[in-house]
Amino acid sequence: MLLTSRRLSKVLQLTLAAIKPDAVAHPVMLEALHQRILDNNFVIVRYKDLVWRKQDSERFYAEHAGRFFYQRLVEFMSSGPMRAYILAREDAISHWRQLMGPTKVFRARYTSPDSIRAQFGLTDTRNTTHGSDSIDTAHREINFFFPEFNFEEWMEKEEPSFRHGVMKYDQERLIHTLPTQN
Repeated sequence: MLLTSRRLSKVLQLTLAAIKPDAVAHPVMLEALHQRILDNNFVIVRYKDLVWRKQDSERFYAEHAGRFFYQRLVEFMSSGPMRAYILAREDAISHWRQLMGPTKVFRARYTSPDSIRAQFGLTDTRNTTHGSDSIDTAHREINFFFPEFNFEEWMEKEEPSFRHGVMKYDQERLIHTLPTQN
């Protein structure tokens, strides 16, 4: 057996990242957040701009029904356009959560001043971003935003190429693509 010092990459992990209506309402902020994603070595697998109806917000946040912030969150998330991403990288979930910073903007400004929420967040509800908190949650949330996305197919057919850097950033489509994709 030949041993090598070459480090093998870990399998890429997928996470959902959402840019909330407070940020999407400001095109310069949205562009800055997109650039932060790229600058932090995330692969943008898919993205879409969308507007939720109140019922969409209620279904997505159903686990929080009955909590004091639920109605405010539901109303806010259906108040205007948002952007959803499927991001990939090693340990994507923890890296995205670290980049976002704490949910509470006040805390983020003191404990993680370079985080997205510290720099762009307004309140605990209008805190600019959302991200999955576990692998199971990522699968459920990606499926909610991107029902057409097939995890198994992506992991089998595309992940190995993305992991090994066989990709390019498509400036027009704002996603990373494989050389065989148009």
